[in-house]
Amino acid sequence: MILVTGATGFIGSALVSALVKSATLTRACCRAGSGQVSDTLEVVQGIDLLADTKLDTLLSGISVVIHTAARVHVMHDASADPQAAYRAMNTVATLRLAAQAASQGVKRFIFLSSIKVNGEETRPGKPFTADDTPNPQDAYSQSKLEAELGLRQIAEQTGMEVVIVRAPLVYGPGVKANFAAMMKWVAKEWPLPLGRIRSNRRSMVGIDNLIDLLLVCTQHPAAANHTFLVSDDEDLSTAALITRLATSMRRSAKLLPVPEWLLLAGAKLLGQDTVIQRLLGSLQVDITKTKMLLDWSPPVDVNEGLRRAVAG
Repeated sequence: MILVTGATGFIGSALVSALVKSATLTRACCRAGSGQVSDTLEVVQGIDLLADTKLDTLLSGISVVIHTAARVHVMHDASADPQAAYRAMNTVATLRLAAQAASQGVKRFIFLSSIKVNGEETRPGKPFTADDTPNPQDAYSQSKLEAELGLRQIAEQTGMEVVIVRAPLVYGPGVKANFAAMMKWVAKEWPLPLGRIRSNRRSMVGIDNLIDLLLVCTQHPAAANHTFLVSDDEDLSTAALITRLATSMRRSAKLLPVPEWLLLAGAKLLGQDTVIQRLLGSLQVDITKTKMLLDWSPPVDVNEGLRRAVAG
C-alpha cells in the first residue's frame, strides 16, 4: 500500500487520482474526509504532521510513502518567523514521518522537493543538474535542503530507501499563484510588456509528467537513494510561453516590445523586483540522469500540457 501525504493539495490530489485509476492500494492523508472510499482507496483524516508524534496508525501496512505535504513557497510571507515556519513543516515534520516510516518497515520514502534547492537562476547553457552543490537562497529552499540531508541520514542508518524529486514550476488543471495569474492575463488578451523576453529559458513540468515520474519512482529499482530533477524536457522563453498559452486558449498574445531595462526600473519602483527577475531570468534543469537511470521520458509534451491546464 502507498501512503500519500498532502493528498488534498494540487499535486497530492492528482497523484491520488492516478493511483486510484491504476487500482493501486492507497492511503490518503487528508484534512477532510475519512474512511474506505473505494476498494483501493482509504482516506485518513485528522493527522497533523506538525503536532502528532506517533504515526503508527497512519503508517501501518504501508510499503511506500510519497510525501507531498509541505509549507509551500510564497512571495510575500506574512509569518512572524518564516524560517521557523518552513522548517517546522518541511524539515522537522518530514524527518519525524520518515523516521517512523523506517521503524514501521516502510521500504521506500519519496520526497517531493524543489529545484530551488539548487538555486534561483541558471546561467546561459548551464542548467542545474541533480548532482550540483545545493545553493538555496531563501527559508523555503533551505528547509527543503535540510529535509533532504536528514532523509539521507535516515536512509544510511535504517536501510529505508529514499528518493528525492526536485521539481521546478508545476502547472496543470487547478494551478494557482503566478501561473494562474498569467493564464488570466492571456485569456483576457491584456497587452503584456514582455515581447522582448525571448532569450531566457525556463523549465517547467506539467502535473501529468510529474505524477508519472513519481509513480515510476515507487517501484523502479534504480531510483533508490538518488536525487532526480524533472521537467517537460522543453524549455521556453517568457514570450514563447505566453504565445503558446494564447494558442492553447485560442486567443491572441498581445506582447509589447518593452526594453528589459525599463521593465526592471518599473518593477523596482513598484517593489516587484523578484517577480520581474523570474520573468526575465533563466532557470533550466537537466533531466539526463532521470531519463537514463529510470528509462523515463515525459509522456506529455508542453503543448498538450498547456492545453490540459487551460481546459482545467
